[in-house]
Formats: sequence, structure tokens, C-alpha cells
Amino acid sequence: MTEATEGVATTAWSERSYHRHWLLAQADSLFDVFQFNSINPKGGFYDLDPTGRPFPGDNQIRGIHSSARMVHCFAIGELLGRPGSGDMVDHGMDVLWNRHRDQANGGYFWQVDDTGAADGSKQGYGHAFVLLAASSAKVVGHPLADAMLADITEVLEKRFWEPAHGAIAEEFSEDWQPVPGYRGQNSNMHLTEALMAAYEATGETHYLDKAASIADLIIRRRAAECGYRVAEHFDEGWTIDENYYHPNEMFRPAGTTPGHWLEWARLVLQLWVLRGKTDDWMPVAARGLFFQSMSLGWDKDQGGFFYTLDWENVPAKRAKLWWPLCEGAAAAHFLNQHQESDFHEQSYRKIWSFIARYSLDRQHGGWHEELTEDLQPSHELFKGKGDIYHALQACLIPLFSATGSLTKVIPESGSRF
Repeated sequence: MTEATEGVATTAWSERSYHRHWLLAQADSLFDVFQFNSINPKGGFYDLDPTGRPFPGDNQIRGIHSSARMVHCFAIGELLGRPGSGDMVDHGMDVLWNRHRDQANGGYFWQVDDTGAADGSKQGYGHAFVLLAASSAKVVGHPLADAMLADITEVLEKRFWEPAHGAIAEEFSEDWQPVPGYRGQNSNMHLTEALMAAYEATGETHYLDKAASIADLIIRRRAAECGYRVAEHFDEGWTIDENYYHPNEMFRPAGTTPGHWLEWARLVLQLWVLRGKTDDWMPVAARGLFFQSMSLGWDKDQGGFFYTLDWENVPAKRAKLWWPLCEGAAAAHFLNQHQESDFHEQSYRKIWSFIARYSLDRQHGGWHEELTEDLQPSHELFKGKGDIYHALQACLIPLFSATGSLTKVIPESGSRF
């Protein structure tokens, strides 16, 4: 595959009426699965099994990132005018504010169950999604949004932010004892997304300044040093740790993860737009990240993105997950809006064609979140249908201008598509 830069011969799919209606239908299918199957009457949301039904069990653990993502996604539904979305936002905000928030020590528990904190640790990844939820809830006028936004902003500033590095620490105990020895890009990447959403919701530039600081560290410096491959794991001084291994490869996969290169490609372009297109390195980085992901991460025999590569660019975890496909489609749209090319458009079509053939679960609704290397549904890492966030955004991002978060561009468009 080569990167063409001129001569886009036909109308982009994202501008075609049929494709846009097809994307909206996929979004509706996702909304249906999660809106009608996931409400836990004891608070928060059920994890869903491969058929889209709640896993059995009377005292299910709720992860903070899952509840926060539901708030964000159904705030998007509310902006679109989907009936019942406001009730989902209410339900999610209640569990975040009244169950996950640590009223004794401050911050937010990583996991809760019916009785309280199941894992009281304070994770940067989880706190990033609380900021995203609060920002999205503010856009739809939720009554808890301002209090939550002020609270999470203070926690991130006083507990997580490290000015010497311009990024956040990873993890603390329940009573805020540091967990030493590790810094991670994944939590900082999602915080970058949330900081931009907070800036869009409030107009407060300190959020955007922090987003730019993180992107400068992880992408302009570290990823550029690695040929626009994003390093996942670092020591406390933000030196890359190529040998890092953690048994939880859902959140801390070893090696490199092409899906995150794709995610950063979109986020860097969004940041470039929000900062007035003044950072010349950002579109260059976005193009490089996307090209490397398609060149090194895409399985040229079977299709789909390998989950991880080693530092010699050899596929390590060879499963094909749904979320890198989602991030690839969204990144391709952003790139084609700002750097129109045959390569970006053909990549967009290639990714959506793979999703349509292999990832959509036509029997139960929603998506298959994990496929084997040879494209059979699998549940090694992801046990069911645990997430609406990646797939929903992938379906909706191409329907709107590539100038900001969905919670910004939907109101600006008048929700007309």
C-alpha cells in the first residue's frame, strides 16, 4: 500500500446519502442494545454477554470507565434527539457521583459493587473518563455536571498532574499513596480526549493547554522518535520501557498497539483545529501515525488490525479487536477532511468494508468485539459486549464536520445529517 496524496477520483463515502444512512442505522443498533439491556436497577450498568444480555450474578462489579462512557454516549444520544437518552445520562451520573466518588478521601473508585468500593484504587484512566462524562453532561445541561466537572478538575490538577513532565501519573491507592514505577500513554491519551471536550464545554483554555502538553510529550517527542509508532509504557521519568509486561493486556498491552496510533491521529488533528491550526507538527504527525498503522498494523492476508506488535513490528497479539477498526475509520475521516487523499479515502472504505463483513453481529445486534486472527468471534480478552463508546463514535463521527468532539459538532450542525 502506498500513500497517495492527490487525485481523489470519486465522492467520499462520508458525503454519500446511502452511506450516511447506513452509518446512522448502525448507531441506532448500538443504542438499542445498550439502552434496553444494560440498566442495572441497583445502580450503574450491567456488563453484557455475547448475546447482548446481562451476565448472571447478583452483585456485579461496575467499572468507572464503563459508566462514564455510557454517560458520554447517551449525552450524544440526547443531542441527537434519541428518546430515553436523558434517563440513561441520569442513571450514569448518579452512579458516578454517589457510588464511585470517594467522599472520604476524594477522587473516584476504579470499581464498585452493590456494597461500595470493590477496587478503591485511583486510576488515571478512570479519572479521564469522569472528566469526559462531566463535560458531555454539561453540554446537555445535567444538574450534576458543574459540580462533577469542578470536582474532577481539582482532583486531576492536585493529585495526578505532574508539571515537570506535562502529563499525569498513572495510579494511586485508595488513600492516595503513589503506586511507583510506571507511567502510561493510554490514560494520558484518553485524558487528552476529555480535556478537549472540557474545553469545548466550558471555553476554559487551561484544559486545552494540558491536552497540548500531553500530545507534545507522547506524540511530538516520543512517537516521532519511534517513527510514529506510539510507545505504551514508560518509567516515572517518561523514558520508554520496551520490555514492560503486565498480565492485564486489556489496559496495558505489551509492545505497541496500532489502534492507539490511529486514535492519536484523530485526536491530534482535533487538537490542531481547536488550537487554531497553529501547531505545524500536528497534521504531519497525524498523517504519519495513520500511515504506519495501515502499513504495519493491518493484516494484509486476513484483514483487520493486529492488536499488538513487538518492537520489531512483528504481530504479537494477533487477535482483531473492534476498537482499532473504530479508531481507524474515525481517523481516516478526519484525515480525509483535512488532508484529502486517495489513500485516506480508500483506507476508510477498506476499514468499513471489513467491519460490515466481520464485526457486525447480525444475530444479536451490536458488534463482535473480538475476532481470532482468522476472523472467528472470540472472547479471550473481551467476554461479551462491554462497550458502546468506540463503535458509536465511529458510526457518528463521519456524519459531522471534523472540527471537534461529537458533543461540540452535533449542536453546531443543528443535528441535521
